Amino acid sequence: MAARWTACLAALLALLPPLAHAQSKSELLDRLVRAYPDALSAHDDTTITWRDGTVMPVDDGVSGKSFDQMLRNASILDQMRQPYPSGPSAPPTQNVDPGRFRNEAFFKKMYGDCNTAEVRRNLVTITWLPRSWGKPVQVTRVNGVAERLKQVSAEIEALDPALRAAAFPIAGVLSCRAVADTGRMSMHGYAAAIDLNLKVSDYWLWARKGEGKGESKGKTIPYKNRMPREIVDIFERHGFIWGGKWYHYDTMHFEYRPELLEQ
Repeated sequence: MAARWTACLAALLALLPPLAHAQSKSELLDRLVRAYPDALSAHDDTTITWRDGTVMPVDDGVSGKSFDQMLRNASILDQMRQPYPSGPSAPPTQNVDPGRFRNEAFFKKMYGDCNTAEVRRNLVTITWLPRSWGKPVQVTRVNGVAERLKQVSAEIEALDPALRAAAFPIAGVLSCRAVADTGRMSMHGYAAAIDLNLKVSDYWLWARKGEGKGESKGKTIPYKNRMPREIVDIFERHGFIWGGKWYHYDTMHFEYRPELLEQ
């Protein structure tokens, strides 16, 4: 009986989102400040300080949040609660979605509010895959995202054509909308994310519809992916995380989150 309870407790703990690799709060906040040097200047144990002098709390004081609560009401520290596995990795286990916890106030402060002119003021135009597709795309210049995507584009152009084909036509960058299952603003609302070719993409909500709402019937979501590893590697080298490393996967999706990629 004791062995059974121990096994059950271990299984429950495995579903909880731990702080990344047991790093301390200070270490996580150090990573955050280093990741956004143009925006953030410092932190202490309870706050981060922006370069314009704004001070923002890093925690909301709510302990024991469920996975769904963190999706909808993440603190700044919650954003880093699950480690992102850069490089080759196995399909994620249930509710392991590194990067899906986002503090809306943090990113709105960083990139602006897409419901006003704030985001559009920082848009610049780049040409995505000039030789292969050659269409203009508007992305944010904040944090150097536009320049980084230019570099990503150039490296993808150097891939074999069969691999490169997964990167165009793109499905979008700027889109002022909420994430379907959280009601919180998508990173597309800040023009800091890009969705690649829909024809080779897989999305957990599409799979759930095909499986009769999988999770609601006690089933796990079947993992699917057709995005080439080579493209994922390029994005990660330039500070973008990939939605294919989420249990609630979105394999077309890449967003700029360098704080999750720093080792």
